[in-house]
Amino acid sequence: MAERIPMSTLTLHRHNEATQPLRLLSNAASAATQAVTTTAKKISSQLLLDGARELVIQHQGNEYHLRLTRNDKLILTK
Repeated sequence: MAERIPMSTLTLHRHNEATQPLRLLSNAASAATQAVTTTAKKISSQLLLDGARELVIQHQGNEYHLRLTRNDKLILTK
């Protein structure tokens, strides 16, 4: 039987593009990513906006604007 190589040590190369390797996530990293996304906190946009059409979010010294459009879509801009 062939020796097993951990997925985190493998790299793939596109045909004729050997200088741009593609990386594979290990099964552990993939599982960790799924765990993070399934445990994300949920909050309704109505609760965040509290009747307003815009919310300013401060993050690492920057301001981001969460806006509610006329078509009831959300847009986040810096």
